[in-house]
Amino acid sequence: MVAAFLLPAGSAQASASLRTHAEARGKFIGTALATGPLSNETSYRTIAGREFDQVTAENAMKWDATEPSQNQFTFSGADAVVNFATQNDQQVHGHTLVWHNQTPGWVQNLGATAMRDAMRNHISRVVGRYADNPAVVSWDVVNEVFEENGDFRRSFWYNTLGESFIADAFRAARAADPDARLCINDYNVEGINAKSTAMYDLVSELRGQGVPVDCVGFQGHLATQYGFPNDLQQNLQRFAALGVQVRITELDVRIQMPRSAAKDATQATYYRNVVNACLAVTACAGVTIWGFTDRYSWVPDTFPGEGAALIYDENYQAKPSYTAVHDALAGGTSTDTTPPTTPGAPSAGNVTSNTAALTWTASTDSGGSGLAGYNVYREQGANDTLLGQSTTNSLTLTGLTPNTAYQVYVRARDGAGNLSAGSPLGTFTTPSGPGGNGGCTAVGTVQNQWNNGYVVQPVTVTNTGTSAISGWTVTFTLPPGHTPAGSWNATLTVSGQTVTARNAGYNGNLAPNGSTTFGFQVSRPNGDTQTPSGYTCA
Repeated sequence: MVAAFLLPAGSAQASASLRTHAEARGKFIGTALATGPLSNETSYRTIAGREFDQVTAENAMKWDATEPSQNQFTFSGADAVVNFATQNDQQVHGHTLVWHNQTPGWVQNLGATAMRDAMRNHISRVVGRYADNPAVVSWDVVNEVFEENGDFRRSFWYNTLGESFIADAFRAARAADPDARLCINDYNVEGINAKSTAMYDLVSELRGQGVPVDCVGFQGHLATQYGFPNDLQQNLQRFAALGVQVRITELDVRIQMPRSAAKDATQATYYRNVVNACLAVTACAGVTIWGFTDRYSWVPDTFPGEGAALIYDENYQAKPSYTAVHDALAGGTSTDTTPPTTPGAPSAGNVTSNTAALTWTASTDSGGSGLAGYNVYREQGANDTLLGQSTTNSLTLTGLTPNTAYQVYVRARDGAGNLSAGSPLGTFTTPSGPGGNGGCTAVGTVQNQWNNGYVVQPVTVTNTGTSAISGWTVTFTLPPGHTPAGSWNATLTVSGQTVTARNAGYNGNLAPNGSTTFGFQVSRPNGDTQTPSGYTCA
């Protein structure tokens, strides 16, 4: 008997958490959890536990995290996610068992018989570990098997084993946990297109053969510049007609940076549309957002110049997209339509080449939803830039351009998402960059490596100067044939074999002798044991 995720409908207070409203509609609202902030940041844990009733491990249950070497299993990260879910009455969706990415080289280099045995053993051990845990109710068994044109992806799985690996993986998962819901998952299948139709045909074929495909996951990595898949609901419904559960598994909506009020509004509309599509389809179990705070989003590292894809910003402040999800789940919108009063003009102090401390006279709110905070914008004509947000009437701006004049204004926001009129303008000019009293160093350490890849962590950046710095850039050289496969706590750009890493929005400020870290993963040719060299910092 496959475990269901259906909860009784009931009333929910308009100001309640996302999970309360979702549960009242018989759906789940989920998020992907990263183990680092889950262990170290109170705000991250608080929001994750309060707002969501379903969680997915962002990386901790993938093959490279659970079986980096053959038959050497480690579950510390996966257990941390499951334990957190248990403590917060959340259900866990396992992600992911068989995928062409983040799978160690030792698997990729096996012959057909050994590879099939390794796949079955991996599934048996990983799924079997949680088979008796009531929190773990479903798994992404096979992930991303199609190309955009609907052809099978020529991954090492397909090239070595052929299409049969898919059915074998599902059967192995069912043997490991007869009660878990087993899913196939892919991206760019939200609308009706060649790729989603290939997925539809495969699911129909597998189920006709008795293969235990119980659900289909539609990742939902959307971008405002490409338009919304308006046939999403129709597509979900056609899959549901096959007798499977459907779900949105990895939702985020990226924008072309920088943020603006208009872009935030478009993003919020996309989030609302996705939730409403799921609500309209009985077989749609719920929506999982791929993370919840822009502080830890995968998007900027993968799509240069794009970001701000989630419903909380880097400072854990709710964005208009949060309100959109909340109100869609709540079955309407807030009755508060009264915006806060207009704040005072911002005044700048402690202006450096790339920072400025702003203060302004606070607003008041009489609409009933309460004053939620402030947005600070740069006046630039038709497309003003959102520079930052604050819950108080002050904000220190970072990442400013040296020797530049700024005109800024503030808008207050309330709990219903209403925005005040813009304040009068405040003006300031950043001076030229600092002289020779600043400096930094960078030292990289290879944490682990395998035949065709490795992880460098940490790269420690230290301010060796006598004054504080508010941003850093590290460059290093990759050996020929090596390419970055991901990074964290820094944004990477590549030119040839030269990689440039720039600080994230939250770790650029370093006092004298202060330090921070970042890390990255690299793919390389099989048998090549070289690693990066020539770290420099500026």
